[in-house]
Amino acid sequence: MRLTMPLKIAGAVALGAGLTAYARYRWEIAQRIEEVETGGTVALTHAGAIEYAQAGEGDPLLMIHGAGGGYDQGLMVGRDFGQGFRIIAPSRFGYLGTALPDDASVSAQVEAHAALLDHLGIDKCVVTGVSAGAPSALEFALRYPERTAALILLVPRAYDPAQSIGPDRGADSQMILRLVHASADFLFWLATKVARSAVVRFLGVRPELEANAPIAERARITEMMRSILPLSRRVRGIEADSKTIIAPWPLEQLRVPTLIVSAEDDLYRTLPRARYTAERLPGCELKILASGGHLMLGQGAQVSKAIRDFLKRTGGATSA
Repeated sequence: MRLTMPLKIAGAVALGAGLTAYARYRWEIAQRIEEVETGGTVALTHAGAIEYAQAGEGDPLLMIHGAGGGYDQGLMVGRDFGQGFRIIAPSRFGYLGTALPDDASVSAQVEAHAALLDHLGIDKCVVTGVSAGAPSALEFALRYPERTAALILLVPRAYDPAQSIGPDRGADSQMILRLVHASADFLFWLATKVARSAVVRFLGVRPELEANAPIAERARITEMMRSILPLSRRVRGIEADSKTIIAPWPLEQLRVPTLIVSAEDDLYRTLPRARYTAERLPGCELKILASGGHLMLGQGAQVSKAIRDFLKRTGGATSA
């Protein structure tokens, strides 16, 4: 009986904290929905309606986002490239304002990329694929070499017969993965607040690396977490990505200057696939980061320099 009052107080505190957290979530998710609904433009192309956004001036660069992304993630990654580029960032099939068609294959996505460039009057550009955006970037370069000034693949999802790819298999990462596939906006948001290390590991970065990173780098991780919301506007694309089967490409036929970047500690295990692809692409350059994980944490300056040096050597961009 003596515990009745303390238990009531504890229950009231817990309820109050829960209500406060949910109110905060409602405010933040409303902001995110407004941002994603107003930040992009829908192009009516011969391949269907495609959402995209642009930023910067200079050489055109098609930025193809990874899983859990959208045009907003593409713009975020594009910022790391610095000035001198006109970033064209589409939302891939099933993400944000781009619908998931009956045929959501990599080949169909390539044709959507080409249709968007046609709509914008762009004949040739640098093509960059990030993570799960790499398959359509690579296939675009194979199908349209005359339209590809250079190909850049960052921590790519690519073919490798000996390796699997995906989130860290630990319990924390798998818990976050279930939230993502369930489109559990509130629970994912809550995890970013109370289980940050689990979300960081799910994103392919060792939590201890992020915990010891400078404030600016930790802020970038926070921005990446926030960019995944609302999950409900991205889950169809995530599901489509999870079902995509990566088959071998005729890599020896590619005659486009190519740079591939991966990290030794990428928890998504992209490095074996990066090596496999680079070994079979004529003249491909492979940049291996000693650390940084799947988000290349703390390596932005090094990656930007590698890209600019590569584009200058190959003539892939005039203003790099």
